[in-house]
Amino acid sequence: MSEQTDPRIEYLLRLGDNALILSHRLSEWCGHGPVLEEDLALTNVALDLIGQAQFWLGYAGELEGKGRDADALAYKRDVWDFRNVILVEQPNGDYAHTMARQLYFDAWHFHLLSALTGSSDPRIAEIAAKALKEVTYHLERSTMWVVTLGDGTEESHGRMQRAIDYLWSYTGELFEVDEVETTLVAKGIAPDLTKLVAPWRSTVGDILRQATLVMPEDTWMHSGGKKGIHSESLGFILADMQFLQRAYPGATW
Repeated sequence: MSEQTDPRIEYLLRLGDNALILSHRLSEWCGHGPVLEEDLALTNVALDLIGQAQFWLGYAGELEGKGRDADALAYKRDVWDFRNVILVEQPNGDYAHTMARQLYFDAWHFHLLSALTGSSDPRIAEIAAKALKEVTYHLERSTMWVVTLGDGTEESHGRMQRAIDYLWSYTGELFEVDEVETTLVAKGIAPDLTKLVAPWRSTVGDILRQATLVMPEDTWMHSGGKKGIHSESLGFILADMQFLQRAYPGATW
């Protein structure tokens, strides 16, 4: 991180990219949900996240001062410029896989936004407070589905446990701290991610117990997304998401 670069820009890109990429993944379920009501509900979660992405990326663009708005940051960056954690770009799989991914992220997102409401940056605190209301609902939904599937039939229990086990190795990156976070923590702008580990594990652990599921043991963790090193999945997401702007640069409705 250059001394001349405002670390908030990098941090805001991380927040915005997490929401943007996960919203795109969830939007892939539109028209394919298990029941009509759930199809609509999950689409609304995706819409919440894309709205949050617009706020975070829009603020990043303002601080950057290069004339890039939220749309430009979403549609005109290459894969190595994205700063989302690798967890959110993982394929949907079956519904158990989607809900395991959602639970891990929602629990982390809830605790992060709760802390960010006290940020010394008023704009960040304001966006976090608005987003927290939505994410509280997101966590309630993912909890309901994990418990329903985990404590359901033998088939649904097995699928849910396999999904929980598989995605566990993508959760470590959520709490990684680097120079960006360290600088912002010192200024009271961002929370110390290491202090979110215990409440996150408590939240997830309680939910998994309700679902008669076993919390996985700690293992090697995937890393790199926050530095622009991603799985091949992100390339496919961007090829889909950015096609129109790349095929017709500057196109507007």
